[in-house]
Formats: sequence, structure tokens, C-alpha cells
Amino acid sequence: MYTLYGSPSTAGTAIHWMLLELEVPFDLKLLDFDKGEHKTPEYLALNPDGVVPTLVVDGAPVTQMAGIATLLAERHPEAGFAPPPGSPARAEYLTWTLWLANSFQPHFRAWFYPHEPAGEAAQEGAKAAARERIEAGLARLDARLADRDWLVGDHFTTVDLLATILCRWSRNMPKPATAWPNLKRYLDRVRQRPALREVHAREGLTDWIDG
Repeated sequence: MYTLYGSPSTAGTAIHWMLLELEVPFDLKLLDFDKGEHKTPEYLALNPDGVVPTLVVDGAPVTQMAGIATLLAERHPEAGFAPPPGSPARAEYLTWTLWLANSFQPHFRAWFYPHEPAGEAAQEGAKAAARERIEAGLARLDARLADRDWLVGDHFTTVDLLATILCRWSRNMPKPATAWPNLKRYLDRVRQRPALREVHAREGLTDWIDG
């Protein structure tokens, strides 16, 4: 049994989605950010960063969206969400996973919370820089999908799950992911996955899922 701590429309949504994809039992605890439930002493004992997601696995908390998704793929290899160690696609899988987590995702943090990297006086500049880097990342994903259906290998993996959630975060930006033709084709297909549609319903999310 897993216990997931998340909040609607956050990185926790990615792990909520993956647990539904895996069809494994789990308890879901949605935290109310407006009430500061992610900053309580009880939650900080699980995740000292005070962010989501946190997945309790065998009694121990695991954090970081990409790390949790990769762990779940390895714990449930029958689902085929990650190439096995030693396989030809494993290097690409790890490369794209870490690029999404380390080189792409942080720019969204800077877009949504520009005071964190720049201070109150330089927020507009921080947002402009974040937008430029996000759009460069989306262009890279679009180029990757020019002649393939999936980012790694020949079927859906956790790389696609992570990329989809990050693309979702761009939905209200001046140039969202769906403005790139290959990404739009790809996202239109991924958005038909029953588990992704189910996680939107469970979290009360009505935007983006239908275009």
C-alpha cells in the first residue's frame, strides 16, 4: 500500500496519475496549500522542503516527482513504464528523465514564483528569462517528437508522464506547449489515456484535458 501526499494541479498530480496507471492500491491525502497544510510540522517531518509530492513507500517517505515516478516504474516492471537496466533504451530514458527534472522543470518554478530566484524587485526579468527557457525546452521536445510517437522507445514511459505534466503547466503561458505542432499531436493522444482523464476528474481539474 502506498500513501500519496499531493495537491491538485501540482507535481503530485503526476504521481497520482501514475498510481492510477499502475492500478495499485493507495491512500491519497490532498493538502490544502491555502491553509498551509504543506508547511505543518507533521508534513515537514515527511518532506522537509514543504512541497509535494511525497509518497510513503513501505513506511518511508520518498520525494521528488521524477524520482518517485522512476521508483514506481522499477517496483512495477510488469507495467513497462521504464526500460530495464542494461537495455538499449535505458541511457536515453535516464538522460531525458534527468533533463526534465533538472534542466527543464526548475524554469517553471521561476515562472510561477519569480521572487524566489530574483527577489521582489526583479520579478519581471526573472519571468521573462523563465519564459524564454521554457519555450526553448518545449521546442526541444517538439523537435524530438518530429518523427516518433514517444519520447523514449516505442511506447509510453514515465518520461512521457513527466513531460506531459510539465507541458500542462504551460497551459496559461503566452505560448503553451500546444502551440508546437508535434507537441500538440503528442499531447492530444496522451490526453486520451483513461488514467490521465481520471486523475483530472478526481482532483476536480476541468481545464486543458479536452484541448
